[in-house]
Amino acid sequence: MTDMRVNIAGVELKNPVMTASGTFGSGEEYSEFVDLNRLGAVVTKGVANVPWPGNATPRVAETYGGMMNAIGLQNPGIDVFCKRDIPFLQKYDTKIIVNVCGHAPEEYLAVVERLAEEKIDMMEINISCPNVNAGFLAFGQDPKHVEELTAEIKKIAKQPVIMKLTPNVTDIAEIARAAEAGGADAVSLINTLTGMKIDVNRRTFALANKTGGVSGPAVHPIAVRMVYQVANAVKIPVIGMGGVTTAEDALEFILAGATGVAVGTANFVNPTATIDVIDGIRAYMEKYGVKDIHELIGAVK
Repeated sequence: MTDMRVNIAGVELKNPVMTASGTFGSGEEYSEFVDLNRLGAVVTKGVANVPWPGNATPRVAETYGGMMNAIGLQNPGIDVFCKRDIPFLQKYDTKIIVNVCGHAPEEYLAVVERLAEEKIDMMEINISCPNVNAGFLAFGQDPKHVEELTAEIKKIAKQPVIMKLTPNVTDIAEIARAAEAGGADAVSLINTLTGMKIDVNRRTFALANKTGGVSGPAVHPIAVRMVYQVANAVKIPVIGMGGVTTAEDALEFILAGATGVAVGTANFVNPTATIDVIDGIRAYMEKYGVKDIHELIGAVK
C-alpha cells in the first residue's frame, strides 16, 4: 500500500497533487470532468477585494510547447466568491486553497481579513502575476517588499499562508528566503515567465497587453531548477509548478524537494490531467517499491 499523504503547514493532503491557480476556475468548471474528491487540493483562480474586469482581448496565444496569457486576473470579487465558490468546494473531500491577488497591500489585506472567517484550508498570495497593469509588478521582485507584505498578511491571516513566487527575478532563493523571513508557511513556484509574441502577418502583438505570462511544458526545466534552489534555501514546504503534464514531470519536482505539485496549463489540453498525474505517481511508487511519498521528497541532492 502506498502512502501519498503530505502535510503542508499543518494541513494534511491525501496526495501532493493540486490545481494551479487560474487554470481550473474555482473547481466547479471542471467538476463534470474531474472527481474533485481525488485531488489533494483545489487552488482557486485569484480573487480580489472587488471585481476586476481583466485586460483587453486578445488575451491568450499559443506558443511553442505552451501558451501565453494576459487575462489580467479577471475575477468576480470576494463577495461573490464567498457566496458562490467556497460553498461549492465545501461539498467535496478536498482541501481548499484560495489564491489572493491585489494591486496594493491594503487590497490583499482586505481579502485576507474577509477569508479569516471562511471555511478554507490555506491561502496562496499571488505577488507575481506579470499581467497586472500597475507599478506594483516589481513588488514580488523585491525581497524587502515580499518580506513586508508577508509579515502584514501573517498578522491577520487565520489560515496558513503560501506565498507564490515569480520566476522573473535574478535570484529566486533570495525571494523565497524573504517570504520565509516574513513568516510564510510555505512557498509555491513558479508563476509564469513574462514573454511576448508578435503576429508577423498583422505586424502587431498577439496579445492586446503586448506581454503575457508564458506557461506549459516549455517552462518546465526552468521551474525544476528554481524549485530545487528554493527547496535547498528554505525550511518551509515548497509547492512546485510549471509545465507539469505527466506524472514524470510532477516527480521531478518532488525529487527536487517539492512537497506539493500543481498542474496548470495541462488542464486546458487534458481536463483529467490532475487525475492522470495522481495515478501515475502511485504507479511509479508501486513499480519502485516506494511505500511513503516522503522517501521521494528531496531525494535528489
